[in-house]
Amino acid sequence: MDTPLVSWDPEGVEAWAAAAPQEGAVLMHSLRGFIDAGKAGALVAQHILDTGDPVRVASFDIDQLLDYRSRRPEMTFSVNQWTSYDEPHLDLDLVRDLEGTPFLFLHGFEPDIRWEAYIRAVRDIVERLGVELTLGAHGIPMAAPHTRPLTATIHGTAQDLLPDAPSLFGTVTVPASAQNLMEYRFGQWGRSAINVAVHVPHYLAQSPYPQAAQKAMEAVEDITGLALSSDALDDDAAQAAEEIDRQTSENEEVQALVAQLEEQYDAFMEQREDGIDIDGPLPSAEELGAEFEKFLEQQRGDSPPGP
Repeated sequence: MDTPLVSWDPEGVEAWAAAAPQEGAVLMHSLRGFIDAGKAGALVAQHILDTGDPVRVASFDIDQLLDYRSRRPEMTFSVNQWTSYDEPHLDLDLVRDLEGTPFLFLHGFEPDIRWEAYIRAVRDIVERLGVELTLGAHGIPMAAPHTRPLTATIHGTAQDLLPDAPSLFGTVTVPASAQNLMEYRFGQWGRSAINVAVHVPHYLAQSPYPQAAQKAMEAVEDITGLALSSDALDDDAAQAAEEIDRQTSENEEVQALVAQLEEQYDAFMEQREDGIDIDGPLPSAEELGAEFEKFLEQQRGDSPPGP
């Protein structure tokens, strides 16, 4: 007999049954492994877990979903022994927003394999727990300057819940993710699923960028009515902005790059406001040439936000 993919926590299920909204129940998700520029989704996840008083409802058997050899979890060795292990997990928790409204939060490692089985399991969870909307948030890298307002692409199966705003994209083909495939399958099954993709400046994509997490949470609040308290990240965002400004002021190449991005961004937005047809989205990183690629290489690793 196959091992069940999901194990339920009876106390957590009972807690959800007692707290679940009569209508409009929401399941948010943020998984490690998919593109997450500026660590927007990861910062949102950490904020929700830190403030939402989580109660475990269910857990996935991660051994059935993770390819350990292609994505090896980290271990820490100290002197003469192993002292920690970044334990892979994929869990569903009951959490609450700032006003006490309950919602479900799915977090952990994106499955490497058995995507269809995983997505069917999430559908079963949604149906069993009475969820009406499934929603995710993450960051994607864009050729846009940090000196301009952050934007986001909000897409999904529930067109009536999407904001009435022009898209920066036409038709593009990209590698699949479990998150986006779940949205696609949910659409085929007639279920509501939305994803918020915040546009993070390319040169900040490899570092935590709290502003992107705040933008994501504000979009989630607008769609769901949840109160996620994005202002809790104000101090982190201010520190990040100060560090970015400091490093930018010390590097003429960075200043030239930002100025070029500002010019392209402003021209693009002006054409959109004037109703001019535009072929393609904002300029890509490739179009900015070797200097831009060299600059991006400096951003590898988990260094503090900044050029």
